[in-house]
Amino acid sequence: MRKKVSIIGAGNVGATLGLLIAQSGLADVVLFDVVEGMPKGKALDLLEACPLWGSPSKVVGTNDYTDTEGSEIIVITAGFPRKPGMSRDDLLFANSDVVKEAAKRTSALSPQAKIIVITNPMDAMTYAAWRASGLPQNRVMGMGGVLDSSRFRTFISLELGVSPKDVEALVLGGHGDDMVPLPRFTTVKGVPITELLDREKIEALIERTKTGGAEIVSLLKQGSAYYAPASSAFEMVRAIVLDEKRPLPCSAYLNGQYGIKGIFVGVPAVLGSDGVERVLELRLSPEEMELLNKSARSVQVLIEKLNT
Repeated sequence: MRKKVSIIGAGNVGATLGLLIAQSGLADVVLFDVVEGMPKGKALDLLEACPLWGSPSKVVGTNDYTDTEGSEIIVITAGFPRKPGMSRDDLLFANSDVVKEAAKRTSALSPQAKIIVITNPMDAMTYAAWRASGLPQNRVMGMGGVLDSSRFRTFISLELGVSPKDVEALVLGGHGDDMVPLPRFTTVKGVPITELLDREKIEALIERTKTGGAEIVSLLKQGSAYYAPASSAFEMVRAIVLDEKRPLPCSAYLNGQYGIKGIFVGVPAVLGSDGVERVLELRLSPEEMELLNKSARSVQVLIEKLNT
C-alpha cells in the first residue's frame, strides 16, 4: 500500500510541498484546509499534472480531518504568516491553537504517524503539537534546521562563487533570531569555510542567515517564504518515507543531549521510518555551547508563555 502524507494547511507552503511529493511519486497526498473548496481545487490541479510527471500519486483536497486517517506523516503548516516588521515569535498565540487542534485531530486518526511542524514560531509550535498529539517524542519534529542550513549554504555559495551542491552547512538552535550557524562544521568540498573566508565576512553571512526569512517577508510585503520551506520539509518527508537514515538538522526533543532537557530545539538528528531515530551530539566549543544554550533559553521562554 502506498504511503499517505497529509498536509494541514494548503496555502503556499502546503501546496508547494504537495506538488513536490506528488511530482516525485513518493506518496499519496492529502491537502487539508479550513477554507471551503480551496484545498479541493489545488488538489485537483495537482492530480491533473500527475500524468505529465508520470507520477502514480493520488492527491485529495479536503475540509474534513477524517480524510487524513491512516497517514504515515502529518505536516502542519497551518497558521498565520509573518508580516513585515514581525518576528517569528510574534505569532506565538495566534498559531498555537491552530497547531494544537491540528495535532490532536490528526494523531487520533493516525496514531502511528510522524508529525513535522513548519508553523512559526516553529520550535514552540513543535512542542505544542507534541503535547496535543500524545505521540512519542521521536515522532514529532520541526523543520527549521534544514531551512536555516540551506539558507546558509546559499549565501556561502554566492559569496564564494561555487555550486551550493558542494557546500555543507550546519545550523543549530531555535528557528529564530538566536539560531546558531556553525562555521567550524560548514565546509566547501570538505574545506571549512574558516579557511576560505575571513571572520568579518563569515559573521555577515551568519547575520544574513538569521534574518533570511525576514528579508523575504520585507520583499514580498504580503506573506512569507514558501519554496525553500516546502523543499526543506520534503527532504524530511523523503527521509522518513524511504527510511533513509539521513542526518538532518531539525527541531528534536532533547532529553539531556547538549545539556538541554524537555524542549524541542534544532540539532543534527538521524531521520528514518521511526522519525527522529537518534540525536547526534557534536563536541562543541565553550563559545558554541554558550550560543546554543542562549538559543535554547529563548525557546524555553516561549514554551513557558504557552504553558501559563
